[in-house]
Amino acid sequence: MIRHIVLFTAKKPEDIDAVYKGLKTLEGIEGNWSLSVTKNNKIDQIANDVDIVVYGEFPDEKALKTYKDHPTYENAIKIVRPLRDKRIAVDIPA
Repeated sequence: MIRHIVLFTAKKPEDIDAVYKGLKTLEGIEGNWSLSVTKNNKIDQIANDVDIVVYGEFPDEKALKTYKDHPTYENAIKIVRPLRDKRIAVDIPA
């Protein structure tokens, strides 16, 4: 199993909702995985730079590729890329 975790920051605070809504569409991609998109609650006392988190659990690399090849994923990129500042992704074994 692969945990796919992507952290996003918006270029401007007023863009956070648009980035969130664009990424939230990813939850509609059906497959044999789980995926959630959430806003960072920013509770940490030291660093709160991340605005939105995409967290997915995929059974294998093939499933992750299927997810990334989906047209909804491409649409989300078109919406989010111009509005985001940083994107940090990690894929770790579960």
